[in-house]
Amino acid sequence: MPQPSPASTIRANLERVADLRARASAQGEAAAVAEIKRLQALRFQASYADFSARPAAQPAVRFFLDELYGEHDFSRRDEQFGRIASALERLFPGAVAQLAVDLTEAHALTEVLDHGLALHWLNLSAGMPVAERYVRAWRAVGAHGERDRQLAVVQHMGRELQRLTRMRSLRLGLRMMRKPAQAAGLDALQHFLEAGFDAFAALDDADAFIGAIAQRERGWIDRLFDAPLDEVCHLLDSEWLAARRPGPSATTMRR
Repeated sequence: MPQPSPASTIRANLERVADLRARASAQGEAAAVAEIKRLQALRFQASYADFSARPAAQPAVRFFLDELYGEHDFSRRDEQFGRIASALERLFPGAVAQLAVDLTEAHALTEVLDHGLALHWLNLSAGMPVAERYVRAWRAVGAHGERDRQLAVVQHMGRELQRLTRMRSLRLGLRMMRKPAQAAGLDALQHFLEAGFDAFAALDDADAFIGAIAQRERGWIDRLFDAPLDEVCHLLDSEWLAARRPGPSATTMRR
């Protein structure tokens, strides 16, 4: 059976995101989705505070936080991706196509999981402690396979960025696309690509960062599913508190 083309995969992923976004708006779930994203961004910020403290690693942390797990509205970038999906390999260097597929798959998986969390979050008492409400919503969603796939795709994206940034001609070609991309109304897409390439080009040890993502996110997935409720709630509260104050997270540094 033939594999779907990158263009059709990208469009299918973005249509899934658009449907979720429209449903959340129509059913009054958008604020809950935003709250879930805010809490997850705080946790990610704390979990990688040690990397954020290293100047060479700061852009990579910001890339993952802003472009993959952020609280931002990605509808403009999504529209640009969808608009040029079939011409992606013609408009941008060919090696970028799979990176775009990875991004849209990770984006779709993240939105599916976040919207599921938000739905269960709304069904729980607003008076419940935030960490307990989050963990109970997570466990109600389940979706072990989707969580595993999300992490695998993000790791693959990181490895691809690591590989591609070693190709000087590709980085130069991407920079040369800046003005044509702006003229074509593809500035948000161009920003994503340049941010990823620049972040990984600056990393002094990309393997360490990718390995940390694999280890730490796997640890959180396992805890959120299986750890005693009091234990995982305490850890979440510690991370959220650490994210709100300057300096590396103590829990991160112990891992």
